[in-house]
Amino acid sequence: MTERDVPPVAGPLVRPRRLRTTPALRRMVGETSLEARQLVLPLFVREGLAEPKPISSMPGVVQHTRDSLLKAVAEAADLGLGGVMLFGIPETKDATGSGGIDPAGVLNLAITDVVAEVGDALTVMSDLCLDEFTDHGHCGVLTADGRVDNDRTLAAYAEMARAQAHAGVDMVGPSGMMDGQVAVIRAALDDAEHTDVSILAYSAKYASAFFGPFREAVDSSLEGDRRTYQQDPGNAREGVREALLDVAEGADIVMVKPALAYLDVVQRVRAAVDVPVAAYNISGEYAMVEAAAANGWIDREAAIFETLTSIRRAGADIVLTYWAAEAARLMRAAASR
Repeated sequence: MTERDVPPVAGPLVRPRRLRTTPALRRMVGETSLEARQLVLPLFVREGLAEPKPISSMPGVVQHTRDSLLKAVAEAADLGLGGVMLFGIPETKDATGSGGIDPAGVLNLAITDVVAEVGDALTVMSDLCLDEFTDHGHCGVLTADGRVDNDRTLAAYAEMARAQAHAGVDMVGPSGMMDGQVAVIRAALDDAEHTDVSILAYSAKYASAFFGPFREAVDSSLEGDRRTYQQDPGNAREGVREALLDVAEGADIVMVKPALAYLDVVQRVRAAVDVPVAAYNISGEYAMVEAAAANGWIDREAAIFETLTSIRRAGADIVLTYWAAEAARLMRAAASR
């Protein structure tokens, strides 16, 4: 049969490709947006540094000095990011994590610095957990036999919440996965007349292998693991239950962490709650893309945007990501062309 003898084929009636024909059409019918205001930049500030210290497992991310931190938050504000999440790394640690409660501790000083620098231009958030401040690296106070004592830890969280609120924070991020933490923190804030300080609850936080690079970022002293308080990776319904409990206790926003391996949990939580949902694109997820791009295996910028868009598509209203500032710069540049 020759080419002339090929019978005509009736074209399809429905052609979805019509709406993919031009960039303008694709923008117009796009289902999921990614904007700078939806992104939150996690930042690390370390006590005693003379200059920023690169984190080897997270290329492009550093432990900041108090001075370099201010430059980073000023840029974040200029880029129109939704906020910054601050983590503090003290020079000395102890069994109770007292440096996280001390008004003169590195995190509380950094909160005051940042609020003075950016005012209302950014939502200033702070990690409310003891793990960066304890010499054993756990998120709470330990019993004599080495278990994390839930209720004694709640008392420490209440003190930490009051200290961060006094330092000027807009939003606290309890990340320790202690039962009842949101209710205790809300009561502590309200009793101290900090009723306007909001709570971003790390509601569904999983015991994940992808936290690895974060351990370097905060100079973790962790002994053992956190499986007695962080969630089992196989449990999705439990993540929804935790989020619903946190909303009932007064959480203003609930979060799923990590994001990429738990997009189904993000989707389930979004369907279950009536408050904003955040997801944390964590250190290991960041490091994987950076390592693959450094080896020339993937298109780095395309992978960044595909990653962040997938988290938004799953239902996250807010994405915490180490690419927040870079993504915002790239989006601004694209809009100006």
